[in-house]
Amino acid sequence: MKKIEAVIKPFKLDEVREALSEVGITGLTVTEVKGFGRQKGHTELYRGAEYVVDFLPKIKVEVVVTDSVADQAIEAIIKSARTGKIGDGKIFVMPVDSVVRIRTGETDESAV
Repeated sequence: MKKIEAVIKPFKLDEVREALSEVGITGLTVTEVKGFGRQKGHTELYRGAEYVVDFLPKIKVEVVVTDSVADQAIEAIIKSARTGKIGDGKIFVMPVDSVVRIRTGETDESAV
């Protein structure tokens, strides 16, 4: 099994969720995060004062999938989150040793 974490632009969340749903992925976790990479933030003007916004708002989508679906999920995220501009985000893929569904006690692939 694999855990896929994707950091994306906030306005792309619905498209990513729909793309993952089309691949058959029904459960995911979404977190509002802030960060920067090559974008390095930007300056804004507020009440006549200029200030630097170092961290930009992003969305982190986390999903655990079986190995057989991982490549399809990654491709779905790439296609739905890409704008072609700087700051589109990153995808991180990690191995998962075990999963337990708390309610039923199911483990591993049956718990995903």
